[in-house]
Amino acid sequence: MPYNRITLTHFLLQDQRRLGGTGSFTGLVTDLIFACKMISREVNRGALAGNLGVAGSENIQGEEQKKLDVLSNEIFMHMNALGGAYAGMASEEMEHVSAIHGAGDGKYLLLFDPLDGSSNIDVNISVGTIFSILRLPEGASTIAEAAFLQKGVKQVAAGYALYGSSTMMVLTTGNGVNGFTLDQSIGMFMLTHPNMTIPADTQEFAINASRARFWEPPVKRYVDECLAGKEGPRGKDFNMRWVASMVAEVHRILCRGGVFMYPMDAENQAKGGKLRLMYEANPMAFIVEQAGGAASTGRQRILDIEPAKLHQRVPVILGSRNEVTRLVGYHSEHDSRRN
Repeated sequence: MPYNRITLTHFLLQDQRRLGGTGSFTGLVTDLIFACKMISREVNRGALAGNLGVAGSENIQGEEQKKLDVLSNEIFMHMNALGGAYAGMASEEMEHVSAIHGAGDGKYLLLFDPLDGSSNIDVNISVGTIFSILRLPEGASTIAEAAFLQKGVKQVAAGYALYGSSTMMVLTTGNGVNGFTLDQSIGMFMLTHPNMTIPADTQEFAINASRARFWEPPVKRYVDECLAGKEGPRGKDFNMRWVASMVAEVHRILCRGGVFMYPMDAENQAKGGKLRLMYEANPMAFIVEQAGGAASTGRQRILDIEPAKLHQRVPVILGSRNEVTRLVGYHSEHDSRRN
């Protein structure tokens, strides 16, 4: 291992000194680091620890919970309550927000998806954790759902942990995106992917093609043009990918470009979309934009959405800027003809 690498903790301390911070935010991220390392251990142990299979319960989304969904949520709740930096937390797995008892000085709010892509757990495919950090609104005396309902542009930080062939944490605090790989031998996240950026152009897209019969015309037009390859209107060949783990999809885009789509379609329209705004779309949109990409519903910038409820769902199109811009244009053309 090169000995000129720096740890995630030292990276944060350098930022703290540069910005004249008090250290409370560094401590807050340290709790996140420990939680993600613990989840990584449980994911890696898998069947050896009896962690595979279903838990026999459903979450607030009406989705069947895996054992690791429940365990990851418990780990994240416990580890991030210890430091006192948070006034409250909200999880994709829980119906209501959770106030942190004894955290009277907590200045931040944490939202998280403890184990994204959990349908992949039993087949040993990459899963991850997504998190978003907000400031507690000025004057908020009690932790209620309303305190969490802030636009994505107000995020202080966002990130994800990827539990794959190696465990990585990717983080933004609004000043670019950096990736850190867990060195298992010393138990530390090391800076391995500084200043991650997304190429503006790409020849790769990710979408669940089994839902093609439900797609709106703009999405169908885009995918059809990509599949037509060199002989089609785009004049080049495209590759299609689908992992069924948003963390894995976004990480690939950060590493080599691409566009990820879980758009509005005829089946999920009544719910507002598929993915959760507060736990998935907002943090990933923040990361993608900080890396030079774009993130939209097809009709609106994700980070500008005014949230109406904690478990709100939205369509998501994000990744390489020029492809997202093209898709937004197709939606605009379609809507103008329809109106």
